[in-house]
Amino acid sequence: MLDFFNKYIFGVAVPILLFSVGIYYTVILKAFHITKPRALLKILFSKRTNNGVSPFRALTLALAGTLGVGNIVGVSAAICAGGFGSIFWMWVSALCAMILKYAEVVLAMRHRRYDKDGTPHGAAMYYIKDIFSSFSLRKLGVGIAGVFAVLCVINAVTMGGMIQSNAVGDAFFGVFGIDPVLCGAVISILCVIVISRGTLYIARLTEILVPLMSAGYVVLSVTVLIIRRDMLPDAISTIISDAFSTDSAAGGILGFLLSRSIRFGTMRGLISNEAGCGTAPIAHCSSSCEEAVEQGIWGIVEVFVDTIVLCTMTALVVAVNFGEINTRTSWLMLTFDAYSNTLGPLASLFLAVAVLCFGFATILCWGHYGSESVNYFSTKPKARNLFIAVYCASVFVGAFSSPEFVWSIADFAIGGMTLINVMALTMAKKEIKYETDIYFGNIKTKRKE
Repeated sequence: MLDFFNKYIFGVAVPILLFSVGIYYTVILKAFHITKPRALLKILFSKRTNNGVSPFRALTLALAGTLGVGNIVGVSAAICAGGFGSIFWMWVSALCAMILKYAEVVLAMRHRRYDKDGTPHGAAMYYIKDIFSSFSLRKLGVGIAGVFAVLCVINAVTMGGMIQSNAVGDAFFGVFGIDPVLCGAVISILCVIVISRGTLYIARLTEILVPLMSAGYVVLSVTVLIIRRDMLPDAISTIISDAFSTDSAAGGILGFLLSRSIRFGTMRGLISNEAGCGTAPIAHCSSSCEEAVEQGIWGIVEVFVDTIVLCTMTALVVAVNFGEINTRTSWLMLTFDAYSNTLGPLASLFLAVAVLCFGFATILCWGHYGSESVNYFSTKPKARNLFIAVYCASVFVGAFSSPEFVWSIADFAIGGMTLINVMALTMAKKEIKYETDIYFGNIKTKRKE
């Protein structure tokens, strides 16, 4: 039953909806993320004195959820499936994803709630309920929002906990020979320590971990490209020339879907940056930023870093080494071999550490997502503590268990979340357009408080 839904319903409906709604929002918002670069840069580099979680810190928390091991291996999957032209379609897809991420972050910021101590809580569940209520469908909205929250908890345990832990365990066993059981035990203990300390502590950790590992990965990739610079023009030419073949177009969409994590089948992955599935707004809404549009801009940056920067780096490294490596290995080892072919065995050691850091950051972020989803149902500490216990146990078990069935559950959960969230985004188009027009001065009406 799960396979049927994942392949024939979510596998068809989700990609179509994501690209259609992404293009629609690009049109009604006049592609401002492309046409207003100076305005966007001004927002990103403006100084703020707000206390709490800064917009940048919220961005790194959101990136922690998207920069999983799929950024290292997902591009290899795209190339194997549809040729090098698939990379071009990943770039095109990212343009749609940017505006989708912006839309859901803006919506979540407008509908977030606050604790008695002023701590913000925002997620798709809240704006789903509010949007349906505005259409006089309050009871239906409460039910659908509840379903979304349950699916988010399920996805946190499976994809965020078990699957990421399994990838880290495989990488460390393959490179260092470390027992996955030991690896899982260490990661789960660290998760208990970090997640139990709350959002601010997780955000502080990801603010250090994510930029550091991303910078290291970029430096490693640039080093390869400098050494193999004679191959770079041919690699870029191949990407462009192959871009409009049928196989490459199909592979590009597949790569865009797979670049967050490896999945088998049509729904073995959602877009690398999670645009449209409604999870990243949970991280962005922890920000102390008061302007919904400004935090939405940081959502655009999230997509840019995830897909345009890191995925492109991986693609070019694989491309310039492709003719000299064994392409019949797993997607993970194909990427490892591409770097090692130029830099030697030390590159594999760094990539193994990168998988650990990216994977651990993803585990922490999804622990936060799951906690916020549980908080939607109950704010009692017992409920949150129970989730943390179950989540950390799943991290331990995932490190040494077979992930096939877990993938099916995760695919079903994230497919359902995306359909619900995209429906809500479509219903809220006037609200998002109004907020954007007000901020950029396209209309003169004063903002309603």
